[in-house]
Amino acid sequence: MKNPTNLFKAELRKRGHQLGIWNTIGGNTVPDLLGGAGFDWVLVDCEHAAIDTVEVLPALQAISANPKVSAIVRPADNDATLFKRILDMGAQTLLVPYVQTAEEAAQAVSAMRYAPHGVRGMAGMTRATRYGQVDDYYTVAYDELCLVVQVETALGLDNLEAIAQTEGVDAVFIGPADLSASLGLPGQTSHPDVVAAIHNAIDRLKAIGVPVGLMALDPASAKAFIARGVNFTAVGVDLVLLADAVASLRRAFDEAP
Repeated sequence: MKNPTNLFKAELRKRGHQLGIWNTIGGNTVPDLLGGAGFDWVLVDCEHAAIDTVEVLPALQAISANPKVSAIVRPADNDATLFKRILDMGAQTLLVPYVQTAEEAAQAVSAMRYAPHGVRGMAGMTRATRYGQVDDYYTVAYDELCLVVQVETALGLDNLEAIAQTEGVDAVFIGPADLSASLGLPGQTSHPDVVAAIHNAIDRLKAIGVPVGLMALDPASAKAFIARGVNFTAVGVDLVLLADAVASLRRAFDEAP
């Protein structure tokens, strides 16, 4: 059988826009729900969520029930061992956190590739190979893998072009929360200085033809970033949406009858 096409990567090449949502609740039920909610991509977060690597597999299986939806996985760190496990589970797109230099970007690229071009370990009986059914997987695997590096510090912005133009990097994701802290404005993601830094990063990436994404949970801000030329935008986080809905429901019963 043919190696499955990475729809997210294909759309990046077209320079269209893809709308996404963040999965931070473990198990397969929530990813299943999010996968059927009409978004282009769902990110399974192993960095800041209580989702261990072993839970990625059922999440990927749940999301794949919706063939037009792409799954992205954010590993806990830029670590070849984590990459190896997640890729073998069949993930095709990784979003790697806290990349600050071209050397760190190259490290991530190497972890995505088999020798002699990288350090990804080889195994045949994996979901990635569809348990041995994908024709010539080891030769064609990288064609459908997508590496997104997350730039979220002032140092990362200083090195933005070098990171983005590292051979093997497909896109850059701007992390507004850590960026705000790095700029001395922790948690103030809407501060004019933070927004200006994000705008500058978007414009610089567009100038060199590298796709750019980010998270913006306020719809008006998200639409403004999309209008500026962002290629993929996360506009919701499952746990945030749940917390907001619970709080709203409780407030409804504080009102006088």
